[in-house]
Amino acid sequence: MKLGAFSVSLNVKDLEASRAFYEKLGFAVFAGSADHKYYILKNGNALIGIFEGMFSGNILTFNPGWDEEAQQVAPFDDVRKIQQHLKAEGLTLLSEADEQTEGPASLMVTDPDGNVILIDQHI
Repeated sequence: MKLGAFSVSLNVKDLEASRAFYEKLGFAVFAGSADHKYYILKNGNALIGIFEGMFSGNILTFNPGWDEEAQQVAPFDDVRKIQQHLKAEGLTLLSEADEQTEGPASLMVTDPDGNVILIDQHI
């Protein structure tokens, strides 16, 4: 199963303080803005998303169809195919992609320790 680019999405209290901190660790802003209350930061192929007030907790994020540069990759496993696999494995999903659609969609699942995993397809 090809899950795509991986990043950690962090819920932060102060977007600019967190941006400055991660820049000191060698990350640079790759996408997002203060106006939109999020930044995606990159260091090599490592990605961190910092989000202010968008969700509670932290999330492990996968983007099917994208590489670490947010460039399309082919072939890739559509989120609906991934969803079917997860269900066949007996996992309970927090949210599901509409299997009657194509293109962008997402699903969420939690691991045994309660960590949220978002599989978020943008294409």
